[in-house]
Amino acid sequence: MAMASFRREGQRLSSMLYSHSINALKSGVSSQELAPVGARSISTQIVRNRMKSVKNIQKITKAMKMVAASKLRAIQTKAEKSRGLWQPFTALLGDYPSIDVKKNVIVTISSDKGLCGGINSTSVKMSKGFRKLNSGPDKEVKYVVLGEKAKAQLVRDSKKDIEISITELQKNPFNYTQVSVLADDILKNVEYDALRIVFNKFHSVVSFVPTVTTVLSPEVVERESETGGKLGDLDSYEIEGGETKAEVLQNLTEFQFACVLFNACMENACSEQGARMSAMDSSSRNAGEMLDRLTLTYNRTRQASITTELIEIISGASALTG
Repeated sequence: MAMASFRREGQRLSSMLYSHSINALKSGVSSQELAPVGARSISTQIVRNRMKSVKNIQKITKAMKMVAASKLRAIQTKAEKSRGLWQPFTALLGDYPSIDVKKNVIVTISSDKGLCGGINSTSVKMSKGFRKLNSGPDKEVKYVVLGEKAKAQLVRDSKKDIEISITELQKNPFNYTQVSVLADDILKNVEYDALRIVFNKFHSVVSFVPTVTTVLSPEVVERESETGGKLGDLDSYEIEGGETKAEVLQNLTEFQFACVLFNACMENACSEQGARMSAMDSSSRNAGEMLDRLTLTYNRTRQASITTELIEIISGASALTG
């Protein structure tokens, strides 16, 4: 009795599939596109290939996370030590990002490689915002770009405003000598009243803060101190030796820019590795979730294929027995 019922069900499904295929051929559509869900609607080989690709991607993202973690540990110590370089200058000369000057140079620091979240887009957006705030009929705003990613974004709409572009900064390990030579090259090739260094300050692996540090030219520092403005307290210091006040200010501002640039590069490198760790961790988790869904799809497809074959065998046997 049960065998007869199962045979009748097989015949019904077989006839349904046959009529479905005939209608598909009449309408000019393949039977695979109109097949019921689970009835050979997808190839198990395609699912296996997709699962293999996702597994390979997951291995790569996990390896990149481990590499970023090892680099972060090495850079973080240097970044924390570099913070003591610029702090005395801030106490002496101050940091005034809202000061109004005619010639502004925005130094945008970014990475040369991607896959590190939105740290580069954040720096570019902040740089564009400062450019908009400091633009005017009698003002000039130029860019100095450090890093390939910021260059690729700024060159689209501000190509004529890019004064200097330097890439492959992290090809060799960072050191103060390398950055001081870079700072000296920037100071020799740009005219400025204020240098605004835009970078991402490292707080933790999952947290970085977009930051702007302002370095004023010696002329602006002297003018502000003489007029009793924001830098009026500078006259309370005594200058020893045969150097004039202008020479001392020249040396101070150049040294300040080199120290600030070194710290900014180190902080941005830390933020890059931390953001890459977070991005690769999220990618690995997403790959695992996708692999679970593909495994479920593969099992369902394989089960549906086996069930369909059994139905065809039973239907054929019942047709022969008549």
